[in-house]
Amino acid sequence: MSIRLTADSSANLFTMQDVSFACVPMKIITTEAEFVDNPSLDVADMVARIKATKGKSGTSCPNIQDWLDAFEGATEIFAVTITSNLSGSYASCVQAAEEYQAAHPDAKVTVIDSLSAGPELGLILEKLRLWTQEGRDYDRIAQDIQNYQKHTHLSFSLESLTNLARNGRVSTAVAKIAGVLGIRVVGVASDEGTLEPLHKIRGERKAMEALYQDMKNRGYAGGAVRIANCYNEPAAKLLETLIRLEYPKVTVEHERCTGLCSFYAERGGLLVGYEDKNA
Repeated sequence: MSIRLTADSSANLFTMQDVSFACVPMKIITTEAEFVDNPSLDVADMVARIKATKGKSGTSCPNIQDWLDAFEGATEIFAVTITSNLSGSYASCVQAAEEYQAAHPDAKVTVIDSLSAGPELGLILEKLRLWTQEGRDYDRIAQDIQNYQKHTHLSFSLESLTNLARNGRVSTAVAKIAGVLGIRVVGVASDEGTLEPLHKIRGERKAMEALYQDMKNRGYAGGAVRIANCYNEPAAKLLETLIRLEYPKVTVEHERCTGLCSFYAERGGLLVGYEDKNA
């Protein structure tokens, strides 16, 4: 059997070691340019150009053929997508899975709606890699990952919500508050896969303290953490420091936001995926 992990580029991963992996790029589109979220994208340039754009901007999900290309040659496939409440990527992937299995009757495709974005998808993919390397049965992994997903979460701290508001993901009123100098909006991905702003806080340290408190409120107790930053490494390191004060041996991985995550997080934003105590 040929096992492959796949994900759209909201996972903030283009490669994974020691496993067959395919990343399916999403696109960021403005009235002036189109950006493909792949390793060659100049993210800093994209962020600057979108900020200067006065017209509309949005994202485009992978189509069915994009997913079929990612599946090609594999017989046991796990596909992880951005939350279906932010994108049509999940719907496209499901249709591709149906077509692929019809054309390859011996193939198995499990499509996972992450109900999230960014580093939480990374946690799910890392767990899938671990279990495939351990040689677990495919059907068992498909069942176990559903339970694991119940115990991973996403929190965020954003300095700007302009792009989210333009795409109807948050209210314009909340976006205007975030535009005030020094104000950060701290929130979570809800259980339904929507973005839920919780706090409007002035100052980076207070924002990180609130974010960490929200993590603990959702059951965080020293599990793995992945922090993706959009050109804000100091905030990422500050959050890690707060976590390590309580859990010195915690596993924390840092990553830079790629194209899709940078579009939503915007410059200064932080996306944090983590496991709760029952993971």
